[in-house]
Amino acid sequence: MQRIFISGIGVVSCLGNDRKTFWKNIMSSQCGIDTLTEHDTKDLEVNIGGEVKNLNEDRINVNDQVSARKMDRASQFAVHASYEALEDAGLPVAALGENVAVILGAGLSGLETYEFQHEKLLTKGPSRVSPFTIPMLMPNAPPGNVSLAFGAQGTAYTTSSACSSSGHAMIDAFEYLRRGEADVVITGGTEASLTRLGISSFVNMRAMNKSMNDRPKESMRPFDSDRRGFIMAEGASILIFETEEHLRKRGGKAWAEVLSGRSTADSFHLTQPDPQGRQAVKAIQYALKKAGLDPAQIAAETYVSAHGTSTQYNDAMETVALKSVFGADAAKLHISSIKGMLGHMIGAACAIEMSACALALTSGKLPPTINYTTPDPECDLNYIPNKAIDKQCRYAINNSFGFGGHNVSLVIGRVDDAGLARTDLV
Repeated sequence: MQRIFISGIGVVSCLGNDRKTFWKNIMSSQCGIDTLTEHDTKDLEVNIGGEVKNLNEDRINVNDQVSARKMDRASQFAVHASYEALEDAGLPVAALGENVAVILGAGLSGLETYEFQHEKLLTKGPSRVSPFTIPMLMPNAPPGNVSLAFGAQGTAYTTSSACSSSGHAMIDAFEYLRRGEADVVITGGTEASLTRLGISSFVNMRAMNKSMNDRPKESMRPFDSDRRGFIMAEGASILIFETEEHLRKRGGKAWAEVLSGRSTADSFHLTQPDPQGRQAVKAIQYALKKAGLDPAQIAAETYVSAHGTSTQYNDAMETVALKSVFGADAAKLHISSIKGMLGHMIGAACAIEMSACALALTSGKLPPTINYTTPDPECDLNYIPNKAIDKQCRYAINNSFGFGGHNVSLVIGRVDDAGLARTDLV
């Protein structure tokens, strides 16, 4: 059965629009959350977020069919990050052909287009609604545009499962390659929901932190006793998943090996996790078993990229779940949530956290959980507080838990073959 590797990483985020800038800022504990400027949010209860700035339009306007004016912000992010990822992998950025597929996750995708065009409908009448409305807002627009941009003619589709969207996309990409249906999959996720409707909806759901508009850098506090909810962010992270055979044949190198991924559903509550994390536990257990790994044997050399949303329910549940899987060995794990620095990228969250996992295994440096000042008795594991650490880990677990009761856990491994391992972090 084919082994699958991550050969390229592309990032569009509030902490940078390329892999190197993103990783440098993560390693120095920078926070990209700030007062929003793209939309007028002054009258909203939350007017801060992780906003993308300074995109390189040459990486969006790539041909006659793919241009910024024909795309929602979510699709623009996906195309830009895909360009970065393909270049990073050393693959062509045109005419990729039938053996390259596109499988992306998006929670809401075209929300900005929907809001803008709906306002036109109400204020200026139906004749003023753009004919590009549906092609821009449809959930499959990001992979469709990526396929058009780079000539990828394998399958192209979107998975949508709230915060777990890109996790499901990466599981699908992994299985698609294992079945021998492609050599390469452009995968990951994108999200652009920092709009008036998106923010207001989460605020009224009581999921967001409303108390720190004047202190945006301190607003996301995963696992901290004073956490009060998440802050939303936008962006994309694209990863190139590639078969070992194809990678070796072209002389490519990899950031990490994808070992497994599994998903479950809580069937407990539409927006709240099961406090006991029973199905989250099974997702992690199944992923480890599928990878052939024993929790007791790997805990000390495993990094866990936590879902860590800075909400009371999620952070406590995830701690319970990790203790259930690893038992007393959970204390040996190194865990962090990079959402404290990035905000919550919703459908793209699992993808950008997978990128961080791969870079962590390669570099021997683990990202921190910033704004961790007051320990919570219910969250009593090692969350790598405030500063990155030097730690060689062999494995990384990437957890993602989404509204709807979706649980995703992916496992990747360090590339120990010197002939395949990437080293060019900077």
